[in-house]
Amino acid sequence: MNINFEYDGVKASNRLEILAAKKIEKLFDKYDFIVRADVFFKTENTSKPDKGMICNMRLSAPGPRMFSESSNGSFEASIAQSADDLERQLQKRKAKMRAR
Repeated sequence: MNINFEYDGVKASNRLEILAAKKIEKLFDKYDFIVRADVFFKTENTSKPDKGMICNMRLSAPGPRMFSESSNGSFEASIAQSADDLERQLQKRKAKMRAR
């Protein structure tokens, strides 16, 4: 599986890449039909201190691409929330694949 990282207004961070890769690897271990993952990090000016660090994750798998975006006070929390959202989407996709 291939994981691509992109940064928009954020300095590249090896630590964030490792953390995101671990989350995506767990998903890949459970759902072997994932082909590729794209992770985007960006910041947003906001008046709320618990928002603004955005992590977008996009997974390529059979069928439409799956996408998740979350904005939290830290990239770590955004990564965790995006991965959880994708896991729910993957569970639904796997259930549909079994039903066929």
